[in-house]
This record gives sequence, C-alpha cells and structure tokens, in this order.
Amino acid sequence: METRIISSGATTISGIPTLTKPPARINTVSVSSPTRLNTTGRHLISGRQLQPHLLNLNHSVSHLAFTTNTKPNVLKPCLATASDSPGDAAPDGFLAKYPFLVTGFFFFMWYFLNVIFNILNKKIYNYFPYPYFVSVIHLAVGVVYCLGSWAVGLPKRAPIDSNLLKLLIPVALCHALGHVTSNVSFAAVAVSFTHTVKALEPFFNAAASQFILGQSIPITLWLSLAPVVIGVSMASLTELSFNWLGFISAMISNISFTYRSIYSKKAMTDMDSTNLYAYISIIALFVCIPPAIILEGPQLLQHGFSDAIAKVGMTKFISDLFWVGMFYHLYNQLATNTLERVAPLTHAVGNVLKRVFVIGFSIIVFGNKISTQTAIGTSIAIAGVAIYSLIKAKIEEEKRCCLWAASEIGMRAGGCIYITWITSATDSYTSPGAR
Repeated sequence: METRIISSGATTISGIPTLTKPPARINTVSVSSPTRLNTTGRHLISGRQLQPHLLNLNHSVSHLAFTTNTKPNVLKPCLATASDSPGDAAPDGFLAKYPFLVTGFFFFMWYFLNVIFNILNKKIYNYFPYPYFVSVIHLAVGVVYCLGSWAVGLPKRAPIDSNLLKLLIPVALCHALGHVTSNVSFAAVAVSFTHTVKALEPFFNAAASQFILGQSIPITLWLSLAPVVIGVSMASLTELSFNWLGFISAMISNISFTYRSIYSKKAMTDMDSTNLYAYISIIALFVCIPPAIILEGPQLLQHGFSDAIAKVGMTKFISDLFWVGMFYHLYNQLATNTLERVAPLTHAVGNVLKRVFVIGFSIIVFGNKISTQTAIGTSIAIAGVAIYSLIKAKIEEEKRCCLWAASEIGMRAGGCIYITWITSATDSYTSPGAR
C-alpha cells in the first residue's frame, strides 16, 4: 500500500469530498502517471505485477496536475509537462489509441507459443522418453536467454541479496518439482489427459487456502469445483492412454504449483517480474540437474542419445531440444506480460480458453482416440474450471472495489489530505510455469 500526500489544502477529486482551505493560497503539484509511478511498485514473486488502481485514467497521459485554488478543481489531465507548454505535447501513437490490439496480440502469442510447446514437447517424448533431462533443457535454454538479455541490458539485471534469495528458494523448489512432474506426465500419457488432470489445480488452491492459510472459501466456490472433480474422474476412468505414473505425476504437479503460490504470497519484492522469473529459473535449473543425472544419466550415456540421433538425426535432435526450451520460456514470459494487461475476469476466461486450445490441438495433431465418456468428462471439467474462475474473479473484483471505496474517503491528519493507492494482484492467475 502506498500513500502520497497530495496537498495541505482543499482539493476536489472525482469521488472525494471537498475540503475547505485558506482562500488566497494556490498549490500545484505535478505527479507522474500511474504507470510511471508503478515502475518501482511491489511485485509478487510469482511474476504478477501489483499495479496501483488510483483512478480510471488514460495511461497514455504523461503527467497529471493536481491544482488547488479558491475554487475547487476537478483532477485534470495535462498532455504536456507541468509547464503547460503546448509545443511539448506528443501525439498518441496508433497502438496507444487502440490498446486492445496490443492485448489481443499478447493473447494470440501466449496461446500460439503454448500450443506449439505442448505439441513439440510430446513429439520429442515419442522418440526421446527422458522427461528429467528434457526438463533441464527447458530451464537451461531459458536461463541462457535471460543471461543474454542481461548482457545487453534488456532488461537490466536487478541485484539480489541473501534475504531475497532465501525467499526465492522455496518458490524455485516448488517450481522445479511441478515442472518436472508435469513433464513426466506428458511423457507417460496423452497431452490432453495431462491437461484434464491439471484442471484440478483450482481445487488444490482452494483447499490450501482454506486449510493451510486459514482463509474462508465461499460455498459457491466449493460447489463450482464439484464439476471439475466429477469431470476429471469420468475422463480418467475411460482414458485410453491412462497409466498411474502419468496420473500421479500430474497430481503432484498440481500440489507443487499450489505450494508455489503459497510461498509466492508470503514473499514480496520490488523487483520486476522478468528479473524474478529469471532468478527462479536459475535456481530451479540447479535443483533439476542432480535428479536428471542420477535417474537418467546412465541410460542416456548407454543408449538414450544414440537412439534418438539414430531416429531423427543429430541436427533435428539438437534443434528440437533448443526450440522446445525457447518456446517454454517465451510462452511463460508472454503469459506474465499478457495477464498484467487485463482484468481478473478477462484473465479467467483467457486461462480456460488456453487449456481448451491445448487439449483440442493436441487431439487433432496426435490423432489421439478418446472415448465418448472421456470427451464428456473433459468438457465437464473445463466447464467447472470456467465457472470457478468466473466466480473467483467476481469475488476479487468486489474486494478491489471495496478497497477503492475505502481509499476514496481519504484521511485528514494535520491539515493534509491522504489518498491511498491500493495495490492488488490477480489471485486467479497461476504464476509462470503452470501449464
């Protein structure tokens, strides 16, 4: 929560009561736009930006002028600087006038990269069934990408100290475990079935919030999870590719990502989401390397690499591993950038549609045969996730409105007006890496 002292006199801002002030006094304060003020704002380490919700203003405005005089003024946007020089005003660009085009592009790229990753990942497992090693490759390519970005200053590397490192380690451990077990499931069963089981993740999130964090979960949310549980059960009973390794691995992945969310909420930092995700990937990489060497190292040296090269050739083998790692990192980064641009309700719908796209495209590309009961069960589970996400998004929106209403009242202390900016995150967003 951030508090700014606007002025010591009377100011009229839309929605805030007018306070009187001595008549002959004029104060003008120039304050940067909300987007600029948030450049050092707090972030959850899961990669979600905590954005201030001050007013529903046009973010393309470069400055806001708060002016007080004998006549109360309404908050007015200033297109130039505090000098009010008309020649300094910059015209809005095409993308600034149509921000929905940018948001739509982010959604498209997020879906596209996610679908491509899942398809390529499964194709690799068809001729190279070593999920621990492939998980290491996913993270390694992303880490190299981050190091290269730091080297050229895009973005500039944020410093890290021992205290922040201690906060990041539990998150990275859960991230690594969830990532590896997801890949074990992808290698063992059909992609569509893994994503159907992972639709249970909201159930684990709700259970953890209720019984671990002690938060009260409304009965409507619990009821909305019933179709998810029923649908996944129906799909599992008749899934043609079902095996216990794939099912249990997907369930462990759900639990791991749930605990990652818990640790993420306990640790907050001023670091931007791109740097945070880079540090988490680096730590997770070091966590994943030892089990890959112990569990798959001897097999890889004996016949794993040679068999894969014999099937597809050296060039394709290396190319596939590189691109699957690149797609994994980019789609996670795009997910963060996309979800920072939209409201909770939009995110909820988008996240459900993403899972539908992945399941649908994987069935088409791989020609997986599914029974009628599996198709019905998957549809019920996805519908349940949609209902749960919409209800949760509505609850979060109501909480945000209540906080904003409280902040509008303001506090008068020592002749000063305090306007409180409430920063909040979209709790319905599952942090990067959750697939």
